[in-house]
Amino acid sequence: MGYNNLMTWLLFVIIFFLGASVGSFVNVLIDRTIQGTDWVGGRSRCDHCKKTLTWYDMVPIVSYLFYRGRSRCCHKRLSARYPIVEFILGSLFIWWAVMGTFFFQLAVQPLTYIQPLFWLGIGVLLLVLAIADWAYGVILMPVLWVSVAWVLLYRIVLLFLGGYHLNDFVAALVGAIVSAFFIQLLRWVTHGRGMGDGDPYLMFLVALVVGWPRVIVAFLASFIVGASVGVGLLVAGIRKRTDTLPFGPFLVAGAIIALVWGGSLLRIYGM
Repeated sequence: MGYNNLMTWLLFVIIFFLGASVGSFVNVLIDRTIQGTDWVGGRSRCDHCKKTLTWYDMVPIVSYLFYRGRSRCCHKRLSARYPIVEFILGSLFIWWAVMGTFFFQLAVQPLTYIQPLFWLGIGVLLLVLAIADWAYGVILMPVLWVSVAWVLLYRIVLLFLGGYHLNDFVAALVGAIVSAFFIQLLRWVTHGRGMGDGDPYLMFLVALVVGWPRVIVAFLASFIVGASVGVGLLVAGIRKRTDTLPFGPFLVAGAIIALVWGGSLLRIYGM
């Protein structure tokens, strides 16, 4: 392996663990927000015995694997959510680095810097919302409103820089309002079964992110993925028919599908 290849791999490892570290912070942010404790200050403690953790207890992914998924201090089982979230955020950072190398460089200044910062930021925020809903069944509304403001600011900046058309902005906004209303309508019809209070707001955010007409793909994909996972969990005996399944993660999954494959799917169906 040549020197340049070695340095490239080393850089990707560093970027991955930087993202995994952000994932570790995301876990702390979600847990402490749900618990109502300060997520900025304070030392991290064991989930079980509440003993203060040292730095080598919190090395992303590595500590979990080294201690075989158990707490070093009390040897009780730790949630697999921690390394999973760290891995997902590490992978997001790798994706961001690769896209920044190839795709974002095609944009003109200053979009070369604005675009990657936006997509990294919205990626982290969407994952925070999805993970919190999956783990606790709660849409973190402060995070959601920050996300909405982040998207609107980005779109407005693009408008002024000529990288976005006013018609597209209006279409995305109208699509977001209609989509959110439709989710709220489903909540009314089903009396709140299957849809949480925060899902219409998350649908609004997803529609803003993907724009029109990709929101159609995001909407349909979220239901298809949600139904598939729900049936799979029932067949596997992990969940019962009476158990609820958070819809937020599937809305985020739908957004990802719409962003990556939405254009191709819409062309296939002549839209």
